[in-house]
Amino acid sequence: MVAEDSTRTHDVVIVGGGHNALVAAAYLARAGRSVIVLERLDHVGGAAVSERPWAGVDARLSRYSYLVSLLPRRIIDELGLRIELRRRRYASYTPDPADPSRGILVDTADAAATAASFARVLGDAGEADRFSAFYDRIGPVAKVLFPSMTEPLRRRADVRRALGDDHLWDDIFERPLSHVLRASLESDIARGIALTDGLIGTFASSDDETLAQNRCFVYHVIGGGTGDWDVPVGGMGRVTGELERAAREAGATLRTNAEVASVEPDGVVTLADGTRVHGRLVLSGVGPAVLDRLLAAGDGASDSSDSIGSDRPEGAQIKVNMLLKRLPRLRDANVDPAAAFAGTFHINETMTQLDDAYARAASGAVPEPLPAEIYCHSLTDPSILGPELQASGAQTLTLFGLHAPHRLVHGREPDAARRELLEAAQRSLDLVLAEPIAECVYTGPDGEPCIEARTTADLEESLGMIGGDIFHGRLSWPWADDDEDLSTPAQRWGVATAHERVLVCGSGSRRGGAVSGLGGHSAAMAALEMLGG
Repeated sequence: MVAEDSTRTHDVVIVGGGHNALVAAAYLARAGRSVIVLERLDHVGGAAVSERPWAGVDARLSRYSYLVSLLPRRIIDELGLRIELRRRRYASYTPDPADPSRGILVDTADAAATAASFARVLGDAGEADRFSAFYDRIGPVAKVLFPSMTEPLRRRADVRRALGDDHLWDDIFERPLSHVLRASLESDIARGIALTDGLIGTFASSDDETLAQNRCFVYHVIGGGTGDWDVPVGGMGRVTGELERAAREAGATLRTNAEVASVEPDGVVTLADGTRVHGRLVLSGVGPAVLDRLLAAGDGASDSSDSIGSDRPEGAQIKVNMLLKRLPRLRDANVDPAAAFAGTFHINETMTQLDDAYARAASGAVPEPLPAEIYCHSLTDPSILGPELQASGAQTLTLFGLHAPHRLVHGREPDAARRELLEAAQRSLDLVLAEPIAECVYTGPDGEPCIEARTTADLEESLGMIGGDIFHGRLSWPWADDDEDLSTPAQRWGVATAHERVLVCGSGSRRGGAVSGLGGHSAAMAALEMLGG
């Protein structure tokens, strides 16, 4: 237990006000602990916010994070969050890059239609069966792992034993993802659809021996025990709004415009204006690389060999937000655009294209074509648009471009780098449309098109994410190694740093990443053990 200190101002000081920080603050304050959250921006929420990007346009977009899968029902219920997560009927639509007049539409409500779609593209309905069988086979991974995410870390051997399938374990956790995809699926396009789950925000090839793609894949297919990704009604800002309400009502102090200048291992946090707060514990909602800088500024020795790690992160994506006058027409006349855009719309994402794009980006060039995924959230949740926009038929469109690593924009003039990636994304999208996307973009009152691109450099500048890495560093497996030291609460919950009084509570925690609240929950549970509550 952490000893009392007469000089402390709070039980817990939380650096950074992202959604995980709010989760931790709510849990700790509900347990009667004094908590203060320090956020440098003028609002909390970090990347989990809704904003109006275009002046005079009544559209509130989930500007950064946009879907929810890993947020456990347990956290929602325990914190009393009033949020609705809406399931999408269509899992994905993937035009055939060789002939965009045909594509695969995966309809979760109509297996026959899905099979017919595979047959139309591949001339083989059997691939639909193989595709379904692949996801059925990996289903137990979600059922075993997801319930453990709100518990102390399990040992690797215990997780393997619980899975009870050594062949499946080897395919997912021991060998590059490419092996099981090639063995399970026969077509390049089906392999690519599956592979994309291993590449969101992760710069790796399908054959990467580090298994970075496998770790990313696991987190994308275990959410809720099913792997479904849902739309938060009201936008991501609704999720943050509820977390903020829960934290404030529990008694936590949330202070914005409070930039932290340094953190000391004994719990002293100094703000840029010279204000000092002192907690029995400090929880870090910023990335481990940022925490290292703050500790160094406070003369605390940082240790890059700790369980979290502090290698310089590198994101690998570009996000493009658009408001459209209407959905664009597809080259594929067999598919309604409202169905194609309602799920995940894959563009130039066959397995070969993804690996080729990785190789090109690794050599320092922007991939051509740029692999990308598109989502139209307003089809599932029209409430993010004002009444007039809804009545006019306007829709939002979010494009997430893969294999756009930070090295492609770092050190360059920001506007030029952003423009190059945006143009690559537009060219890729136009390849599968029957009309240029530019003809469908809504024009704001200022006469400018309602389209914005956010590169990794933009994320670093606006959100403090080093290298624009949405995971705050390399993803880890959601368990502890068999010989790992788990003698402290922080170690058992996967939030330890090199300093006893400093814990990680953000996406850089052992099971962090995405809008899940898991980093905040784990840090709060460890802190309560340490504080004796």
